[in-house]
Amino acid sequence: MNDSPADTDSNAYRGRFAPSPTGPLHAGSLVAALASFLDARHHHGQWHLRIDDIDPPRAVAGSIDAITEALVAHGLVWDGPILYQSHSSSNYDHALDRLISSGWLFRCLCTRATLDANGCCGQHCQNQDISLATPHSLRVKVAPERLAGFNDRFFGGQAAPAETALKDFIVKRRDGLYAYQLAAAIDDAKPHFTHIVRGADLLESTHRQRWLQQLLGLEQPAYAHVAVLLDPAGKKLSKQNGAPPLDKHQPEQNLRQCLQHLAQPAPPSSARRVPEMLDHATEHWSMRR
Repeated sequence: MNDSPADTDSNAYRGRFAPSPTGPLHAGSLVAALASFLDARHHHGQWHLRIDDIDPPRAVAGSIDAITEALVAHGLVWDGPILYQSHSSSNYDHALDRLISSGWLFRCLCTRATLDANGCCGQHCQNQDISLATPHSLRVKVAPERLAGFNDRFFGGQAAPAETALKDFIVKRRDGLYAYQLAAAIDDAKPHFTHIVRGADLLESTHRQRWLQQLLGLEQPAYAHVAVLLDPAGKKLSKQNGAPPLDKHQPEQNLRQCLQHLAQPAPPSSARRVPEMLDHATEHWSMRR
C-alpha cells in the first residue's frame, strides 16, 4: 500500500532496528534490519540501533559486537550512539507505578500450567488478595471494548483480537524482569520513534503494545510488518530454531536475497558493491505488497 504523507513526514521520521543480544544476526534478522533501514532512508529519516537487553539470562557473550559487525558489513550504519533498553529501567518503573495507581495492574500467581489457552491468567488472580511478598508477576488488564485496531502500512487494517488473547498479559515477570511488551511499548512510542518496521511475527504483539501506549497516554508510532523468512520446515527462521549466523564475507549475496524476499526490485548487475546496492534499493523502496 502507498505511504500517506502523514505517515512518512521526512522531517519527523525516526526508525530503528532492535535486536536482542542473544546471538549473531541471521538471514531473518537481516530482513527486518534491511526493511527498517530502507524505509527510513527512503523517507530521508533517521535510523537507530537499539539493543533490547532486558533479559540478561538469555544474553550471549559477544552478541553485541557480532550484531554491529554484521550490520556494518552489510552497509547498515545507524545514526547516533547505540541505545540500550537496560538504561531505561526508571521509565519502566514510572510506567508501572502509573498503571498500578490507575487500577490496571494485578498480581498473578499463575505458572505455565495454570494459564488459560490464550496465555492469560487462569486462576482469577485479580480477585485474590496476593501479598507483595508472595512470588508473582504483574499483569495488565485489557478492556476489549476500548481496544482499537490499527492500519499496518504493509498488511493494511488490523482489527483488535478482542475474542482471543487480549484479556490480560504480563508486564513484569515473576523473576522481577520487565516484560518485552512493556519495554517495547514505551521505547517505541513517539517521540523516541515515529515509524516501526519489523517482522510480521510481532504483529499480534503490536495490539498489546498499543494498548499499553493508550493507557499510558503515549503517542503511537506508525507500524509496518514485513513477512518473515521461514526455514525448510515452515517455521520462522530464528536463533531458537538453529538459524545459522550471517556470512559477513558475502554481503552482496545476502542483500540480494533479502531484497527478493521483500519483493523489492533487484539491483542491476552493475551494482556490485554494497553501497551501490543500497542506493538502488533505497531509491526504489516500496511498501506495496
